[in-house]
Amino acid sequence: MLTVREAAQQISAAQVSVRIWASQGRFPGAHKEATPFGDFWMIPESALEGFQMSKPGPKPGSKRKGKVKE
Repeated sequence: MLTVREAAQQISAAQVSVRIWASQGRFPGAHKEATPFGDFWMIPESALEGFQMSKPGPKPGSKRKGKVKE
């Protein structure tokens, strides 16, 4: 099992991103551990195999709304 910091280092991602993905269920088998100092995520190393980070920006097929420059 890996901490958020260790998982983030292995996949070259920000720790906050790893926490968000864990809460979204993107790491199978990940769970929160409760301690007197707060909750923290434990992520199975096997959950990182083949993990694909989503690309930033709008999702494919979405149309951007906004004012048109004249």
